[in-house]
Amino acid sequence: MALTWTHKDRGEIRVHENLQELSIDLVDYIAEISEASIKEHGAFCIVLSGGSLISLMGKLIEPPYDKIIDWAKWYVFWADERVVAKSHDDSNYKLAKDNLLSKVFVFPRHICSINDTVSAEEAAAEYEFAIRQMVRTRTVAASDNSDCPKFDLILLGMGSDGHVASLFPNHPALVVKDDWVTFLTDSPKPPPERITFTLPVINSAANVVVVATGESKANAIHLAIDDLPKQESSLSLPARLVHPSNGNLIWFMDKPAGSKLDKV
Repeated sequence: MALTWTHKDRGEIRVHENLQELSIDLVDYIAEISEASIKEHGAFCIVLSGGSLISLMGKLIEPPYDKIIDWAKWYVFWADERVVAKSHDDSNYKLAKDNLLSKVFVFPRHICSINDTVSAEEAAAEYEFAIRQMVRTRTVAASDNSDCPKFDLILLGMGSDGHVASLFPNHPALVVKDDWVTFLTDSPKPPPERITFTLPVINSAANVVVVATGESKANAIHLAIDDLPKQESSLSLPARLVHPSNGNLIWFMDKPAGSKLDKV
């Protein structure tokens, strides 16, 4: 059983015994939010990330989920993307397509990925324009209290340095306020060229999930969640800045990642 509690400022924390338990709980949660969103407004707008998150979602293509999820109502986006060809092994699109999207019935026109033939700056501008059009046509909901879209669910991984999406510690992208999507040409992790959702977009979602696994994430998880007596600049820990203004925040982790939390 997962150890679960709610922090007064940092959302709900779920510490799982192992990756298998985490994966089952995560997939149950995604299916639940999908069903509720479709019931409420006829669509499910989900935002993916790369890395191990996709493998943890793998049970979605297995019974019973593959049959009970209304895949035709899914609209799929990415919180960040590497500016490489969609056939490249570094592509978050390729990772999700190969391991998830090609195995279920999501309409190709409902998959909103970047233009991989242009520069990072152009790719970010085009991606934001495409999302703005979908908000204008009400495919994607608009936030009640900001200019941003209100995605039903944003799924984020977290690095051992506390980065989420392609928002890295002390990077100028962290303070971008007016754009929904920004770009990097100097990512501290390869490949250097990326696009990423900005914090205002992430924090406007109805539901945000941060997933962290492994002992290497334990210190960053502690700094992102626990009350710290002397708070260093949050810009040095992007995960600390994930704070939905009018939505839910849930942390899914295994025991090694949660091992330094005050409550564990």
